[in-house]
Amino acid sequence: MAILSILTAPDPRLKQKAAVVAQVDDGVRSLMDDMLETMYAAPGIGLAAPQVAVSRRIIVADIGRNEDDRQPVRMVNPEIVWVSDDDNTYEEGCLSVPEHYGQVVRPRVIQVRYMDEAGAQKELETDGLLATVLQHEMDHLDGVLFIDHLSSLKRNMILRKLLKAKKEAG
Repeated sequence: MAILSILTAPDPRLKQKAAVVAQVDDGVRSLMDDMLETMYAAPGIGLAAPQVAVSRRIIVADIGRNEDDRQPVRMVNPEIVWVSDDDNTYEEGCLSVPEHYGQVVRPRVIQVRYMDEAGAQKELETDGLLATVLQHEMDHLDGVLFIDHLSSLKRNMILRKLLKAKKEAG
């Protein structure tokens, strides 16, 4: 396993729509393992393949608070098939938008269809934090960042700060 580099906004690769994965093979499983290791090291609770410069529809997540609570979720080609009428608001952050946060409203309960690491079709209904994390990561697969859900004023302020930090870093 390896820790991968995480792209940061405003990298244009984060705005691209990711390609569908034809089949789950050892390469996909290895990528998911590396993504989990990268996510845990960051530390974060979700990571999408486009964030590590792989434009494929793959996400990982784990909302466990510590190593003993870990329950990693691995999803290939995830799609939301149902959402509740109720919403939740969470203060979201993102490994690709470091040190910036914002209140994002999303459906409270979702049902997701996906392939697991063995290539089996699965469905998961979830709510609360995991539902929010999965929606956040699936947004990445379509080139959407959490800041795209914020007001244009707040989004532009964050992007200017990130651009300035990139320039200063060289």
